[in-house]
Amino acid sequence: MKIAITNIKQLVQADQQQSRIKAAGNQMAEVPVINDAYVLIEDGIITDLGKMADNPAIDHKSVVEIDASGRFVFPSFCDSHTHLVFPKTREIEYVDKIKGLSYEEIAKRGGGILNSAQSIREISENQLFEDSMKRADEIMELGTGAVEIKSGYGLDTEQELKILRVAKRLKEETPLTIKSTFLGAHAIPTKYKKDQSKYVDIVINEMLPAVAKENLADFVDVFCDKGFFNIESTDRILEAAAKYGLVPKIHANELDYSGGIQTGIKHNALSVDHLEYTGDEEIEALKSSETMPTVLPGAAFFLNLPYAPARKMIDAGLPVAMASDFNPGSSPSGNMQLILSMASILFKLTPREAINATTLNSAYAMDVSQNLGSISKGKTANLFITREMPGMEFMPYYYGSNKVDKTILNGELK
Repeated sequence: MKIAITNIKQLVQADQQQSRIKAAGNQMAEVPVINDAYVLIEDGIITDLGKMADNPAIDHKSVVEIDASGRFVFPSFCDSHTHLVFPKTREIEYVDKIKGLSYEEIAKRGGGILNSAQSIREISENQLFEDSMKRADEIMELGTGAVEIKSGYGLDTEQELKILRVAKRLKEETPLTIKSTFLGAHAIPTKYKKDQSKYVDIVINEMLPAVAKENLADFVDVFCDKGFFNIESTDRILEAAAKYGLVPKIHANELDYSGGIQTGIKHNALSVDHLEYTGDEEIEALKSSETMPTVLPGAAFFLNLPYAPARKMIDAGLPVAMASDFNPGSSPSGNMQLILSMASILFKLTPREAINATTLNSAYAMDVSQNLGSISKGKTANLFITREMPGMEFMPYYYGSNKVDKTILNGELK
């Protein structure tokens, strides 16, 4: 299919130099735009873009033209941290949270991740796929074009493989760009609570080889935090996963100064995620790395946690990505438009910084920034056309409603 989007009020994140794979520090305030613009798409690829005054003649017999007068065109959101494949919602725990129970207290009672681990055993793989497909459709309608999906609700080999197989099927049957992450070390099953090393042995000796045999994961993750996996266990898992070519992405410092950030950096993690407890020492460590600090506003908001110091990170010269953490227990929303708004309202990022955090930098955090995250010649045509809006800042400002009018993924109108 050939598509020409014309009369675009403003083309956002239009990188004509094709040079940006992430933005850090002061660069995060820079979002290249073209006013009164056009974009040409052919065979799923962006082939040209520029000002309408330079728009080449369009053969209307072979090209579908979309008039975007009064509208903006953005690159699709890249959601670099989700648990989109899950068995059922956990609204009962939501009531417990309202009554004052903490995340850790609910986990100790067998709730939280262990609750979902029980539910995953009770659902068929086909039903799990059907339920997850509905969530995939929802996030596409809200502007997401790429998503990372973690396992972690199985906590044994058979169930972890079930989740990753569903993620693989979603990759095959939807237009989403999907990266899969093996997160067998998401929680410690009850019978191993007093000896997490025995469970780590299972992750290393049973789960990892099975995941690698079926080629089900791009990344490996560990919940390295207070009450979950310690640094020693995290080191063991990441060292074992490296033998299978799995790149680390770490749950770090959500509940305390756990050392998870430094551990991720030591293993050249692509990203360290959550980061509610991040101080000067962690920021200095990140400055000397290529690891992307990834903040999950939905989880901090839903759990009433301290907000990660995203503003301080950017002012220190760091890049920051933001993702939804879509999951049934701590962030039951995959709406990246809401994350964009939270970035500004809760974390004090300017709208342009927030746009970089949810497109270019989040693409980097899932290793797709060579093809996604900005609108450039040669990149995959993943973008959305907004409803009529007065300015770019309207996207995070007008929170709570869907501003996406049309979605194009892999060059096809969805």
